[in-house]
Amino acid sequence: MTAPTKEHDAMICRACGNEERASEGYPCQGCGTFICIICTNRGVVLCKECVQKGVVPKETNDS
Repeated sequence: MTAPTKEHDAMICRACGNEERASEGYPCQGCGTFICIICTNRGVVLCKECVQKGVVPKETNDS
């Protein structure tokens, strides 16, 4: 018998600090680190570090 695998598909959101599923998030527009879907839905596009550095988010062209 093989031992069961214990996969952990989670990452720490760099905006709020919550641990969320890695597949349910987006990269920071400044540095590419993980931002959870909850923060993304709230309009957060930059991690805390990029906000502190004064990084300007990329503009989106939603047509």
